[in-house]
Amino acid sequence: MNLTIENILLVGSILLFVSIIVGKTSYRFGVPTLVLFLAIGMLAGSEGIGGIHFDDPKIAQFIGLVSLNFILFSGGLDTNWNNVKPVLTEGLTLSTLGVLLTALSLGTFVWLITDLTIYESMLLGSIVSSTDAAAVFSILRSKSLALKSNLRPLLELESGSNDPMAYVLTIAFLALVVNQDLSIYEMIPLFLKQMVLGGAAGLLFSRLSRFFINKIKLDFEGLYPVLVIALMFITFSATDAIGGNGFLAIYICAVYLGNQDLIHKKTILKMFDGLAWLMQIVLFLTLGLQVFPSQIVPFIGVGLLISGFLILLARPLSVFISLVFFKMKLRRRLYISWVGLRGAVPIVFATYPLLAGIDRADMIFNIVFFISLTSVLIQGTTLTTVAKWLRVAMPEKAKPLTPTEAFLSEHPKTAMQEIAIKQNSTVVGKKIVELGFPKNAIIAMIKRNDKYLIPNGSTTIEPNDTLVVLSDNKNGLKKVDEFLVGHTLT
Repeated sequence: MNLTIENILLVGSILLFVSIIVGKTSYRFGVPTLVLFLAIGMLAGSEGIGGIHFDDPKIAQFIGLVSLNFILFSGGLDTNWNNVKPVLTEGLTLSTLGVLLTALSLGTFVWLITDLTIYESMLLGSIVSSTDAAAVFSILRSKSLALKSNLRPLLELESGSNDPMAYVLTIAFLALVVNQDLSIYEMIPLFLKQMVLGGAAGLLFSRLSRFFINKIKLDFEGLYPVLVIALMFITFSATDAIGGNGFLAIYICAVYLGNQDLIHKKTILKMFDGLAWLMQIVLFLTLGLQVFPSQIVPFIGVGLLISGFLILLARPLSVFISLVFFKMKLRRRLYISWVGLRGAVPIVFATYPLLAGIDRADMIFNIVFFISLTSVLIQGTTLTTVAKWLRVAMPEKAKPLTPTEAFLSEHPKTAMQEIAIKQNSTVVGKKIVELGFPKNAIIAMIKRNDKYLIPNGSTTIEPNDTLVVLSDNKNGLKKVDEFLVGHTLT
């Protein structure tokens, strides 16, 4: 079957529906949903029962880049800075030095066991050098796996921030494969330019995005997520246009925005959570369609060797060397080594050699696909088991509740107070998002002119308003009182 304008919506919606239904039950059997999405794409492909012919690396790459924007941005929005801050140095070390060591060690091994050139081998190593954000976020959060000692924030930070390094290495070694006259030392300025401009652009656009989100008055709440999507793509494309790393820029921007007070923040977060899942499904389905299973079979043997070396030697070696100067128990280092999930990102990066037209592009693509598949199957299905073996998982009774569960369980004990706003208060005329309200309390309702309204970030405080404030304890209400007293004119 060839995809046409007439049937693409029908075929796409059916595949999406099947993926959601199958994914709903997959964890009963311990199979990550991402593998199911890939499998459905392969079954629907030209060599599967669906018979859909799709062999367009350029479209697959475009879909991949768009999807990765949403996945990384959503992951950044959900990143709690207070949780990440204690492990920031470790995370950045893993996402830079760790990625470099993985690429070099794996590339050397590939060069020794295959007939690929040294630069082609390093290109393959670079493509699979980073852990996959989609896989890590999806599996850790879907399993609700509670880990000790800030392990989970560290793993999510690493997976969200190491794609830029892998991207730079991939582009650099691809350039060396295409142009044999280039020197590897000429790639150093490229690396510095990508990282410096990407980081600077991320910081700049994060503050501009916050300004526009809170200052532009839109008539409909549903337009705010659309505004954020526009700002996300502007951040990525503008950074890429000046030679910076767009992936790094949007991740920094998202982490900043996720830890700021924004108008309609809950709506934005929910929207991006749903879009991230949609993009994961679309991305894995597309990559599944792009793969021809018969072309992978000849590379199963070498693929197993490379995948085994990556999982058992290259990844642990890079983790232990990267974290050698940090105080950390051996079992924590071992678990970090095991959570080296490869997923969609390496497959997307593997389309770059295909588009560049290098001689061994098909071989590299098929080996990378096999490595990603085995990584998610082997490591993704055993995260909980290995965590228990290494004693880094919290006991079931000690697992933290989700915000909804925590609120429902503590609601009878939740402290509530009605606070009247005086006319001489400096909070009058300000939007809630501009108040800098204490983090452990929320304004649940506002009583105004004998009527109750449910506020959002854009709601403006008026004189004689009565705020219905909820907090998890009385100490939280005390902080609110102190906050409001400090904003009252004497």
